Amino acid sequence: MPTIVLATQNPGKINELQSLLKDSGIDVIGLDGFDQSFPEPDESGDTFLENATIKAIAYAKATSMHCLADDSGLIIDALNGKPGVISSHYAFDGDVEGQAASMTRQERDDRNCERVMLELTGITDERRTARFTCTMVFADPTGAVLASSEGLFEGRIGQDGEVPRGENGFGYDPLFLVAPHFENTSAEMETTEKNKISHRAKAVQSMIREIESIFSNK
Repeated sequence: MPTIVLATQNPGKINELQSLLKDSGIDVIGLDGFDQSFPEPDESGDTFLENATIKAIAYAKATSMHCLADDSGLIIDALNGKPGVISSHYAFDGDVEGQAASMTRQERDDRNCERVMLELTGITDERRTARFTCTMVFADPTGAVLASSEGLFEGRIGQDGEVPRGENGFGYDPLFLVAPHFENTSAEMETTEKNKISHRAKAVQSMIREIESIFSNK
């Protein structure tokens, strides 16, 4: 089985994916494992699947390696599905080239969380239901898509003063109270616990089976 490139430059996501895949027998490296940098493709899709496909194809061709890409984000029911596909740059309306480009990832995360909390001001707990979603796409070195998978992680966004909480996460994790008890945020969960039930964990588990099937038939 070949070494697979994880098509992300997000260190938090690389660590999480490597942890999820460590017992699978699949060897992976992040884009930070290369001696060169790669231009980020324009994630112009309207869906998580479209954007994950764009990234998988672009980085598979750029690295000439099998590539696993994911597109993930937060869907909040009271905000009609926002932040959605622009979750990572929500505070900047999805603009990755403007002000956000000069910020650290933590600074962008903080601004995104601030916008979400502001837009949910006055919204009751019952209407703050939300879910993280993760869509993964696996492509070969020619850019041919071989498989895709999806996972969901249900919860709700806590009230101002109740959140943010927790250090074991990134993005919106400190705001996200995990269903069904809504007692702890995703950022307060132990890694081993999160790796059993998170959106990314579910997508990875499905993808592992897909990858094993692909290479067992070769």
